Amino acid sequence: MPFVLALDQGTTSSRAIVFDDSGSAVAVAQQELRQIFPQPGWVEHDPREIWESQLAVAREALARAGLAASDVAALGITNQRETTIVWDRTTGAPVANAIVWQDRRTAGACDRLKRAGLESLFRERTGLVLDPYFSGTKLAWLLDEIPGVRAAAETGRLAFGTVDSWLLWNLTGGPAGGRHATDVTNASRTLLWDIHREEWDVELLAALDIPRQLLPKVLSSSEIYGETVPSLLGAAIPIAGIAGDQQAALFGQACLAPGMVKNTYGTGCFLLMNTGGRPIPSRHELITTPAWRLDGSAAGSTAYALEGSVFVAGAVVQWLRDGLGIIRSAAEIEALAAGVPDAGGVVLVPAFTGLGAPHWDAYARGALVGITRGTTAAHIARAALEGIAFQVADVLSAMEGDSGLPTAELRVDGGATVNNLLMQIQADLTGVPVVRPRVQETTALGAAYLAGLATGVWQTTDEISARWQVERIFTPMLDPGQAAERRARLSRAVERARGWEEQAL
Repeated sequence: MPFVLALDQGTTSSRAIVFDDSGSAVAVAQQELRQIFPQPGWVEHDPREIWESQLAVAREALARAGLAASDVAALGITNQRETTIVWDRTTGAPVANAIVWQDRRTAGACDRLKRAGLESLFRERTGLVLDPYFSGTKLAWLLDEIPGVRAAAETGRLAFGTVDSWLLWNLTGGPAGGRHATDVTNASRTLLWDIHREEWDVELLAALDIPRQLLPKVLSSSEIYGETVPSLLGAAIPIAGIAGDQQAALFGQACLAPGMVKNTYGTGCFLLMNTGGRPIPSRHELITTPAWRLDGSAAGSTAYALEGSVFVAGAVVQWLRDGLGIIRSAAEIEALAAGVPDAGGVVLVPAFTGLGAPHWDAYARGALVGITRGTTAAHIARAALEGIAFQVADVLSAMEGDSGLPTAELRVDGGATVNNLLMQIQADLTGVPVVRPRVQETTALGAAYLAGLATGVWQTTDEISARWQVERIFTPMLDPGQAAERRARLSRAVERARGWEEQAL
């Protein structure tokens, strides 16, 4: 039986999962990743810790599965996107901590680019909005603010990459000849990749003053990138699949036809709708992004998606636990919120790091409104769940407007989907069935599928579709009129949260 090892390097942890050829998880290993907050709005990771923790869990997963590396047909990588790393090609040392996708330090730089009239250029070429979320302004910050980095970059000594590139480079030898590459999904999140011509864009590089020699080679999402150095895992394993975490989850959810939608509930929420072989420009501030490119195929054969990113989802539950102390564990929120029939007029807007799609307001901040003397911890807990679900419903409506495709169902994955109350609230606010699959590890599974397709573990995408199975369907129970009233109330609260930090300054 062939096995595939998936490395899932996320925002809060590094994970490794071994899958068999039925798509079932055989073994899982995980390590938490330290979060570094040097200043308000800044979020960093230690690149060495990313690499060391990911290597450790890969070894642990193989040991738990009782497998040798020689039993593994392929290795796939999926990663937190936009997180930005620059390292020295000769020593392997990072020049600074990784700047995480949540980091907002370049909000001012994005504003300056907008004032310079460049917003439409970036939008048309990349499908993205000018926001600190993406890698380009993070990379420019490292070049400008870390002493000596720009000079070293211009000599070709340094390499830039998102987390997938950093892992690939280390897995394939690091300073001793590591492969400096990425896939089309990760390249498209940098503000530097033309999604139409499928190449690094010279004009965008110039706008951000980024040397071309820093950038990795861009390959397909499913092809052999190289092999792991035998000493790392015990034998050489073909690295054959790479995709950013949300595109990997779309693939793992078998959303392989236009109009199919998935949402991942993690630290944030990420909705993707498969739009087929053409990029659809958004009229509602969504992102147009490559979904994947298979089989090492040439430019022009990429599948695309519309995406809406919600910056804070599961993180609001962590805040209730760690910040307010009204729950002792994340699992307690469901029972607490179920203790009241509704939020009692309370609305929580979890804009702790700004608002993502469809608002894109880097200066928004969290808001808790509608509090009365009768407000309890249960009302706040329920408002937190409604705040998550509302953001998802908002993005889904924008997707339907852009694509002209009605949503038949919303496929869901991620840690928060174990919360049945949240899933029911989600179905009620969107008005569409919410479908939870039997295999929840869809992000890692997508990376495994991409790697397995390139190495013959699976022959066609039809095989992947056939393996997807339903665990539970949540059907809408709330009257559509009541759902509309709740969404209108939540929209009013969002307006009060917008521009808060900007006004304070």
